[in-house]
Amino acid sequence: MRTSRFTEVTTTLFRVVVGLLFTLHGASSLFGVFGGNRGSGQAVEFASWPGWWAAAIQFAGGLMVLAGLGTRVAALVCSGSMAYAYFVVHQPLSLLPLNNGGELAAMFCWSFLLVAAIGPGAWSLDALLSARKTNTAPIAEPVAS
Repeated sequence: MRTSRFTEVTTTLFRVVVGLLFTLHGASSLFGVFGGNRGSGQAVEFASWPGWWAAAIQFAGGLMVLAGLGTRVAALVCSGSMAYAYFVVHQPLSLLPLNNGGELAAMFCWSFLLVAAIGPGAWSLDALLSARKTNTAPIAEPVAS
């Protein structure tokens, strides 16, 4: 297997897995499934700040990254939301993620920043739409003078 092909498969799998995990995290808080918000079995209260909004970003942003649709923007928003979660919720408890329970927020933050930097890859809806756009563009015919 060529290195470029291996890299494309690996980065696509990374994007899909990170997007799926983030989507499931958001779904648990929004809908009370998979153990619910923080293992309570309950959903967060509708439109409560910041819990419901964070869960909405996790669910919608995770789905977009998973599918590779609007990937760079979605990943940047997801990364920012996890940076906010780390610095507002976890960091005041202690400096290091190991001591303040912020490992997941830090890992998601940096993972999404990586996805935003490298882009969605060839196996994504972004790439499919881009290829479709270039293939269906009308070809200009030369004008006879």
